[in-house]
Amino acid sequence: MPKMKTHSSSKKRLSVTGTGKIRKNVANRAHKLTGKSSKRKMALRQSAYVDSANSKAVKKLLPYQ
Repeated sequence: MPKMKTHSSSKKRLSVTGTGKIRKNVANRAHKLTGKSSKRKMALRQSAYVDSANSKAVKKLLPYQ
């Protein structure tokens, strides 16, 4: 059986932790930052985890991680 290809954009945006959870960066941090409060922008700096409903689909994109 041939090797599976890793999804290129996913490997740049997602990372797998030691326990197998998938870490992602939070959206809404690129532009139009003047309309967002400082508290909200600070919270957007933190990374988040992919929820359990989507983690199975995301793990198919990253087969060798």
